Amino acid sequence: MAPAGPVRAAEADGTVGERIRAARRAAKFTQQTLAAEVQVSRQTIIAMETGDYAPSVYLAVKVARALGTTVEELWG
Repeated sequence: MAPAGPVRAAEADGTVGERIRAARRAAKFTQQTLAAEVQVSRQTIIAMETGDYAPSVYLAVKVARALGTTVEELWG
């Protein structure tokens, strides 16, 4: 039987969502705080952290800057 829901490839250094969540927590941001900082909904942040949403380059840059990191470190 096929697994339910989206299938995501495993990455050696964690998934993109795990890296975003870890960077958000390290910056001491809640999902709501990060969402307000980058002007999206909390649901958008949740979707990025679960791997269900790939942001535009513009939004990826805003998220990385807000978290004090780079796009490459989060998505690279």
